[in-house]
Amino acid sequence: MMMEYTEKSALPLIESTYEDLTATEKQVADYFLEKNELHDFSLKHVAVILNVSEATLVRFSKKIGFKGYREFIYQYEKSLAASKPNENVTESSLQVLNAYQDLLTKTYSLIREEQIGACAKMISQANRVYVMGIGSSGYAAREMAYRFMRVGLDIEAFDDIDMIRMISVFRKESDLVIVLSLSGSRQELLESLRVSHERGAKTMMITSSSYEYLNDFVDEVIVVPSLLHLNHGNLISPQFPLLVMIDILYAACMRYNRDEKRKFHEKTVEVIDRSGQMVE
Repeated sequence: MMMEYTEKSALPLIESTYEDLTATEKQVADYFLEKNELHDFSLKHVAVILNVSEATLVRFSKKIGFKGYREFIYQYEKSLAASKPNENVTESSLQVLNAYQDLLTKTYSLIREEQIGACAKMISQANRVYVMGIGSSGYAAREMAYRFMRVGLDIEAFDDIDMIRMISVFRKESDLVIVLSLSGSRQELLESLRVSHERGAKTMMITSSSYEYLNDFVDEVIVVPSLLHLNHGNLISPQFPLLVMIDILYAACMRYNRDEKRKFHEKTVEVIDRSGQMVE
């Protein structure tokens, strides 16, 4: 049975804009991120509890992407709705499954289809793609290179700081540089994007922190969920949000020259099969 998503969660929108909020707005954000049960979220009541003005709550709601406080609370209360546990599943298993489900729901809430299409076009049209990441993001970068290479894309992954610094200097206008970084704050990766941008290359970043200054040198910033405020988020592999987005981009890219890419994929599967390795 296909899972259907109809309502978007407010929580990932708070998380993704958190670093760009003012001190007072962060106080409001912390309040909503820490709440895990429904109660009186009326404008007057919350303003009194937090000792802020009603106008502050309205500005906060608009800053994270809503038309106003009423729309924000409507979505926020839906975000708190808890599903009933299955008595046939142990608590530890349920914690893991719920954590992954929450993450997928947050991913759905953050997706902008127009952006996904634009990014897929950038990837498909690039002469050469360089994807970079450090630590767990480096594993995701290698997985991305492996997936897209099998459909004929000229792509290479890097997870070594010195190599990342070096290759950015030689980028050309026909290249695309993609950085995977959940924190979005690793200076070596940011500098690589900045230098690549100055050299005329297209740039893209997949991150859970949408800093405004990234727009100065990153053509597309794709926001994925943060694990920080996720219940039992420590049970999830840190690269999982990145891998989900990689699969979404892969599916979107397959719409471009689909027949040609399918033939490339079939050929790579055939080659791997002949070598005696496991195939999908």
